[in-house]
Amino acid sequence: MFSMIFSPVFGVISVLGYLVNTLFWLAPILVFSFLKLLPIKIWQTFMSYLLDGCATMWISVNNVNQNFFSRTKFEVSGLEGLSKKDWYMVISNHQSWVDILVLQRVFNRKIPFLKFFLKKELIWVPFLGIAWWALDFPFMHRYSKALLAKKPHLKGKDLENTRKACKKFVFKPVSIMNFVEGTRLTEQKKSVQGAKFQYLLKPKAGGMAFVLGAMGEQLHKLVNVTIHYPDGTPSYWDFVCGRVSKVQVQVKVLPIQELREQDVFGTDYFEDHTQRVKFQRWLTALWEQKDRDLHALSSEKTQNT
Repeated sequence: MFSMIFSPVFGVISVLGYLVNTLFWLAPILVFSFLKLLPIKIWQTFMSYLLDGCATMWISVNNVNQNFFSRTKFEVSGLEGLSKKDWYMVISNHQSWVDILVLQRVFNRKIPFLKFFLKKELIWVPFLGIAWWALDFPFMHRYSKALLAKKPHLKGKDLENTRKACKKFVFKPVSIMNFVEGTRLTEQKKSVQGAKFQYLLKPKAGGMAFVLGAMGEQLHKLVNVTIHYPDGTPSYWDFVCGRVSKVQVQVKVLPIQELREQDVFGTDYFEDHTQRVKFQRWLTALWEQKDRDLHALSSEKTQNT
């Protein structure tokens, strides 16, 4: 009864805490973003580390907020051997916006600050666009099929342009985040897809292949994350109100070089049909194992009830 009465109050205070924390760190991030415009490479590199430090502190304060108001128990396995000095691609199942808070919490100060590939048009979003640029979020240069049909000479240029933009990561460790399913899981979406998975949507190989193709040899390890909510998929409001008792996270790390040596992924994914099928089959097998892992976690809850 006590929690039912006061959980909305805690939720409001928690949301205000997130808002104040975001506004507090947004100010220095915007200032440092404009300072980073100075076209001196060593200066820009210094500012990049400074900006990543601000983002890390933003997450740290958010975690304090969660500890105080949400009091969710996190059960995490597989973090051994991770380093802030390595280059990662992080993939995960996607059920709720809470997933992003979970991922930020689990990997904060364990690996470099998580970054997402963004559409190049988003750089024009007021304030946020320059902040994303300054925080080294990679911007994708993708051409539509319609445009390529009209201008065939542009074929391959999108990947080439993005690859050039990612050269900054040769010397600066990075973690690139990709939700392979492309959207959050719902029963309706699963029904429309006719997905054979019990707990997942079908994985989409194209986005992951684009990142691996654009980053080349820069990414060293694949971090495969499985997120499970024993109480059912929560909303953001459920989480901030402390209604999520537990979150289970499994982390599995695989050297990306092994994928290349096994010829699972090559440089010609978008041009070579055989290579594309091979990579899609490998990703589907990975998702089948993730579905089994989620079933085991779900069964574990049933046995403990």
